[in-house]
Amino acid sequence: QVQLVESGGGLAQAGGSLKLSCVVSGRIFSGNHMGWYRQAPGKQRELVARITSGGGTTYADSVKGRFTISRDNAKNTVYLQMNSLKPEDTAVYYCNWYPPIVGYWGQGTQVTVSS
Repeated sequence: QVQLVESGGGLAQAGGSLKLSCVVSGRIFSGNHMGWYRQAPGKQRELVARITSGGGTTYADSVKGRFTISRDNAKNTVYLQMNSLKPEDTAVYYCNWYPPIVGYWGQGTQVTVSS
C-alpha cells in the first residue's frame, strides 16, 4: 500500500522557520521526481518546489530564496526547509510525486504563519 505521510507543520511567527518531512512507503522512491505542494483556504493547490531523482530543484517564484527542498533516498524521505516565513505561506502542505499522482495525496500538514 502506497503511503505519503507529511509532518513538521505548526504555528510560526513571520520570519521564522519550519522543516517539513514526507516519508514515502510502498513505492520505489529513489528514481522518482518529488514535489511539495500547498493549498491555502479558498485557493487551488499549487506546486511549491520539486526535486528530480538526480537532485535538481525548482521553486515557485513566491518561495524562491526562502524554501529548500531536499531528499534522502536511504530514508525514502523528502524535506522542505522553510525560512523567512510569511503569513501568505499559511496553507496545508502536501507531498506527492512530480507530476502528482491523483489518489496519492496524504493528509498534509498545516502551516500557519502569524504576523
